[in-house]
Amino acid sequence: MGREEVTQMTILFFFLLLSILSFKASSAPTSVHKQNYPSTQLNPFSPRASLIRYWKKHISNSLPKPPFLITKASPLSTVDSAFFSKLASQNSLSSHLDSFCSLANLFCSFDSKPSLGNHDQDANFALYSNKHFANYGRANLGGIDSFKNYSNGLNSAADSFIRYSREGTGHSETFTNYASDGNVANATFGNYGAGATGGSVEFKNYDDRVNVPGLQFITYDSDGNNHKLSFSTYSGDTNSGSQAFTSYGKKGNGVPAEFTSYSGDSNIIESTFTGYGDLGNAANDTFKGYGISGNNPHNNFKSYATGANSAIDSFSSYRNGANVGQDSFLSYARNTNAGKVSFTNYGKTFNPGNDTFKEYGKGSEGMTTIDFKTYGPDRSFKDYIEKGVSFAGYTNKSSSSSSGRSVSSSWVEPGKFFRESMLKKGNVMVMPDIRDSMPARSFLPRSIVSKLPFSSPRLSELKEIFHAPENSTMERVLVNALAECERAPSKGETKRCVGSAEDMIDFAVSVLGRNVVVRTTENVNGSKKNVIIGSVRGVNGGEVTKSVSCHQSLYPYLLYYCHSVPKVRVYEAEILDVESKAKVNLGVAICHIDTSAWGPEHGAFLALGSRPGQIEVCHWIFENDMTWTIGD
Repeated sequence: MGREEVTQMTILFFFLLLSILSFKASSAPTSVHKQNYPSTQLNPFSPRASLIRYWKKHISNSLPKPPFLITKASPLSTVDSAFFSKLASQNSLSSHLDSFCSLANLFCSFDSKPSLGNHDQDANFALYSNKHFANYGRANLGGIDSFKNYSNGLNSAADSFIRYSREGTGHSETFTNYASDGNVANATFGNYGAGATGGSVEFKNYDDRVNVPGLQFITYDSDGNNHKLSFSTYSGDTNSGSQAFTSYGKKGNGVPAEFTSYSGDSNIIESTFTGYGDLGNAANDTFKGYGISGNNPHNNFKSYATGANSAIDSFSSYRNGANVGQDSFLSYARNTNAGKVSFTNYGKTFNPGNDTFKEYGKGSEGMTTIDFKTYGPDRSFKDYIEKGVSFAGYTNKSSSSSSGRSVSSSWVEPGKFFRESMLKKGNVMVMPDIRDSMPARSFLPRSIVSKLPFSSPRLSELKEIFHAPENSTMERVLVNALAECERAPSKGETKRCVGSAEDMIDFAVSVLGRNVVVRTTENVNGSKKNVIIGSVRGVNGGEVTKSVSCHQSLYPYLLYYCHSVPKVRVYEAEILDVESKAKVNLGVAICHIDTSAWGPEHGAFLALGSRPGQIEVCHWIFENDMTWTIGD
C-alpha cells in the first residue's frame, strides 16, 4: 500500500472517529439562528465548544460568557469543519460552494426573478419586489407607470428594466421610495426610454439608506426628444456602492436631466458617467446638492457631452461639506458647439479632495463658456480650453465652515443621535430603528478563515471562491468590504476586520487587556417608538474610558469591522414601555466625549444643532453590533 493511500485511510478513519464522538456527545442542530442560545451539551470538538475554551483561556475575569457572541460561532460539525478546512488549504472550496454556504450559514447568492413582458396600459406597482421588466411599456402613448415602495427593506433587491418605455410618446414613469432601507440593491436600466418623445422619468427617494447600491444605466434615454429625467434624493445615506451611467442621453434632443440631493450623506459612493449626452442637441443637465456631506465620494465624467450642440451643464453646491473625495473630468465637453458649463459652490469640502480636468472643453467652437465660482482648491487642469473660462472666487484654501446648507434639508432619523443628559431615569425619548438589516450569517472557524484570501491583490481568487462574475453584485460586496478593511486608520484609530470570534477576542484584548467585557443592546424592542428611560448604570463608574466597537460588514461570512474608540462613556439603560412602564429592553449606549475630529456636517450635528468639539454625541449599540470595555 502506497504512502498516499495510507494518508487517505488515516484521514477517513479520523473523520469516522470524530463522527462517532459527535453523535454521542451532542444532539445540537446543524444550523444556527440569530436568537438561538448555545446548547448545554456541546460536542467538545465543535467550533462553538472551541470558542468557549478560547474565551476561558484569554479572558481573565470569571464573568458569564456572552451568549450573543457564542451563538455567532460556526454551526459546522466537527467533520464538516475539518473537511472544508482541507478544501480551503487546497484552494478547492469553489467546487463545493453551495454545500459550504449552506452548512456554514453563509450568504452567497442572489435570487433571480422571472421577467414581466410588454404591456399596453398604465401600471401601478406598489409594495412590489424583485422583478425583471423586458420591453415593458414600449411605444406607449401618454399615461404613467408608478413604482411606489418598490423592493423596500429587502436583503437583496435585484431589478432590471430592459427596453422599458422605449419609443414612447408623452409617457411618464415615477420611482418613489424605491429600494429604500435595503441591504444590497442591484438594478439595471438598459435601453430604458430610448427614442422616447416628451414625458418624464422621476426617481425620488431611490435607494435611500441602502448598504451596497449597485445601479447600471446603459444607453438610458438615448435618441430621446425632450424626455425629462429627474433624480431627487437619490442614493442618500448609503454605504459603499456604485452607479454607472453609460451612453446616457446620447444623441438626445432637448433632454433635461436634474440630479438634486444625489448621494447626500453617503459613504464611499462612486458614480461613473461615460458618453453621457454625447452628440446631443440643447441638453440641459443640472447637478444640485450632488454628493453633499458624503464621505470620500468619487465621480468620473468621461467623454461627457462630447460633440454636443448648445448643451448647458450646471453644477451647484456639488460635493459641498464632503470629506475629501475625488472627481475626474476626462474629455468633458470636448468638440462641443456653443456649450455652457457652470460650477457654483463646487467642492467646498472640509477636508480637501482632488479633481482632475483633462482635455476639458478642448476643440470646442462657438460661444462655449465655462464658469467656476467659489470653487474649492486642489484641482489639476490639463489641456483645458483656452478661451471662455472664468474663475470667480476660486479659493486657494478649503473652507472648514458650513456650506450654508440648511440643517432641515438633511433628514436624520429621530433618536439616532442624542445628548448624554437624555440618559436620565424617567426621560421620554425616541428609540431609532436598531434592528439589524444584514443577512443572518455565522463566523467561520479560524481554521478555515485563516486559509481564505482577504486582500485586494487576491480579489480574483476571492471571486473564484464565491462565484462572483465581473460587475456582479457579489463582486461589489467583496470589493467594498476589502476597501473598508484596507482603508488607512484615521488619526488615533486602531482597526481590524475579523472573520472569526477568536480574532475578535484577540483584537479586543490587544487594545484593552485580558479583563474585558463585551456588551450589546439586549433586543430590538422599542425600535422606532417613544420609550421611557429606566435605571441607568455607567460602565466603569461612568468614568471616561476607551472601548473597542465592532460593526458588521456585508460579506459572505460574518465579518466585523472593529476599531478602538478613545474618550467615551458607556452606559447600560433600562428601556421601558411608555404605556405599561414595563421593562422591554436593556440598551447599551456609547457617548463620544471628544468630537473635535468629526466633520462639521456629520449627521449628529445636523440632528443636535452644534459643531465639532462643542458637544458630546451618544448613540445606541444596534442589534448584532457590540462594544468591548475593561471589566468592572
